[in-house]
Amino acid sequence: MSQAPLTEVAAAVLTQPDGRVLLAQRPPGKVYAGYWEFPGGKVEAGESLNAALARELHEELGIVVTRACRWITRVFEYPHATVRLNFFRVFEWQGEPHPHEGQVFSWQLPDAVEVTPLLPANFPILKALSLPPLLGISHAESLGVDSFLARLDVALHDGLRLIQLRDKTLPDDARLALARETVRRAHLHGARVLVNGDLALARAAGADGVHLDSTAAAQLTARPDCAEPDSFLVGVSCHDAAELAHAAAIEADFALLSPVLPTLTHPGATTLGWDTFSTLAAASPIPVYGLGGLGRDNVALAQSHGAHGVALLRGAWT
Repeated sequence: MSQAPLTEVAAAVLTQPDGRVLLAQRPPGKVYAGYWEFPGGKVEAGESLNAALARELHEELGIVVTRACRWITRVFEYPHATVRLNFFRVFEWQGEPHPHEGQVFSWQLPDAVEVTPLLPANFPILKALSLPPLLGISHAESLGVDSFLARLDVALHDGLRLIQLRDKTLPDDARLALARETVRRAHLHGARVLVNGDLALARAAGADGVHLDSTAAAQLTARPDCAEPDSFLVGVSCHDAAELAHAAAIEADFALLSPVLPTLTHPGATTLGWDTFSTLAAASPIPVYGLGGLGRDNVALAQSHGAHGVALLRGAWT
């Protein structure tokens, strides 16, 4: 049986400041009529992805895009076609979206979508969009546990909603106690915690996921066996295209890609730089956080280079 040709599509995630995203219902007469999806459309011959995005959103929604960032790229096989969905986060535009081609629109929170049915390709996209733009990596080993927990409270109060509990050199009992207390405090604010490397510890602490370094991830051929696969998160640390591809192959939910810029932790180490980071992030089917030499005020800069957001070690707790 011959393989269906690949159709390039530019897809837009229009995002409101409160996190709501725009979904469109396919009109009668089209394949999957009545299903909900992100707006966008086919890339025409000789057309760039950015040009296709701008054209489609003007034709479909009547808006002019003023700030759009490459995000992720996913290939999805439908019975009638194989599509490569080139997703953009669209944060700013001129005009009020209104239907030009018979669609119905709805603004929805990614983790509480109320419209149905959704096109199957959009389920992993919505899960990815539920990830916040800032990820904090603990270093209680350096700060001291009491100092870290005090800074954790401040960070949570200021809006931090995703934490990777690292601190791998702490004794097992101390690390479990720290993990449980971090989870307890985080959950009071609706934040999620991933434990670095240890699935058993993550479960014992009641954590929301596990984070794997590149060596641990390389030993897996499938996603870690999670008790609650829909809500459990899996992150992977990556440094190049091969590691990013493997993270996607084992169905990780996101990756940390580093080092983007020079860091205090590894002075003189080879860095990716923004050009290489942009190329790798754009090709990734899972969201990518930039790590290394970045601060809280670099979120928009990182997103302009294809990142979902930034991961911080020291900067998350200062």
